[in-house]
Amino acid sequence: MPFKEEALNLTMGNLWTNIWQISWPMLLVMLLNFFVGLTDIYVAGLISPDVQAVVGFVGQIYFLIILIANAISIGTVALLSRAIGARDYDQALEIARQSLAFSALSAVALTVFGLVFPREIVLLAGFPADIQERGVHFLRIFALAIGPNYLLIISNAVFRASGEVKKTLLSMSLAGILNIIGNFILVFGIFSFPGLGYIGIALATAFSVTAGMAVCLVLFRTSRWRLLYTKHWSFSPLLIRRIINLSWPAALLQIAWNAGSLILYNILGRLGEASITGIASLTNGLRIEAVIYLPAFALHMAASVLVGQNLGAGNPERAEKIGWKIAFSGIILISMMAVVIFACAGSLASVVSQSPGVMEETTRYLRIMMVSEPFMALSTILGGSLQGAGDTRGTMWIVVVAMWLVRIPLAFFLALGAGYGAPGVWVAMITSMFFQGMLVAWRFHRGSWKKVHRE
Repeated sequence: MPFKEEALNLTMGNLWTNIWQISWPMLLVMLLNFFVGLTDIYVAGLISPDVQAVVGFVGQIYFLIILIANAISIGTVALLSRAIGARDYDQALEIARQSLAFSALSAVALTVFGLVFPREIVLLAGFPADIQERGVHFLRIFALAIGPNYLLIISNAVFRASGEVKKTLLSMSLAGILNIIGNFILVFGIFSFPGLGYIGIALATAFSVTAGMAVCLVLFRTSRWRLLYTKHWSFSPLLIRRIINLSWPAALLQIAWNAGSLILYNILGRLGEASITGIASLTNGLRIEAVIYLPAFALHMAASVLVGQNLGAGNPERAEKIGWKIAFSGIILISMMAVVIFACAGSLASVVSQSPGVMEETTRYLRIMMVSEPFMALSTILGGSLQGAGDTRGTMWIVVVAMWLVRIPLAFFLALGAGYGAPGVWVAMITSMFFQGMLVAWRFHRGSWKKVHRE
């Protein structure tokens, strides 16, 4: 069978070799995503701090809108990697087919919602009055990109779960390069094209994800996954239910995280004259801090696939060793990066903003946040291991507790109640990340995720 012959075996051999095979392409994908986000903010900063604030605010909303795709991708990786590990290739094909179909239907519903209610979404999110109209324009364009983005996300989850991370690298590289180039051309123009202003940032994103989706569909047709096209598609209630059972906790986790992030923006929006500076600084800081997330999320995805495949192969002890090895290597690497960013915070802040006030607050944000990065690495990487094992509920509850019982109440108290302003929000963020990292490590150490798999 062609599918079997092309399968990558990640359940045998040297652990570090397996980790490297999955990690390096994902690290390049994360690196390119970082430059895309940085370019968005850089181009927005060349226009005005108001546009930077809009890009950050709408970015949080858009992540919330596509959370279903991200959640389905987590369920897909958990189920599909186990099927690949168990060498059940017919089941793997059916899981991929059901995941793609389910995500497509979800995207249609959300596209309609985004096109019909963009103004209501902006008002509910608590946008400052002077940037609300721009936020509506951004959301309408992003709504049209939901379908392509959903299919892009799930297609790459399929490739990743089977170890075909180079295909993910190809599709995401094309999308990222087009996004970066499109930002400059669509915003500022080229030759006789005059440019579209700030709205070009949203259009560049829409065009790039559509191109990435098209590449994935071609890769399906020309690889082992061409078998997806040889059978009539129909919904399998049993498989859809299994995907949903793994996906809904991941969706709720992302709702908790992204909604909490929106609340942080809302808190900063209540700081009066300092609100725009605070919002722009958080936007800038998150984009710069994303360089720290690059290896963390690359290792997160590697851990998810490797743990899932090894559990599918009936080797939970090997899966546990992989989880800890990836986590400790990630903590060392990310701690080293955090030291560099702490030292260079002022210079980095000046790259993404021309406003002195925003540069100063962005610098403060970076220096405070670097303290929590080892715990972020611990949470992210071991969280990927737990999700690959199918323990999506455990990671969900940990994030809910850290965000809504620690971060949000503490940020509200420090920023508004105690009068510390934006720095109070930054302190609340690092405090909650400490608790989150320790709780995830405790969950993984307990080993209940192995029982989740057996059930």
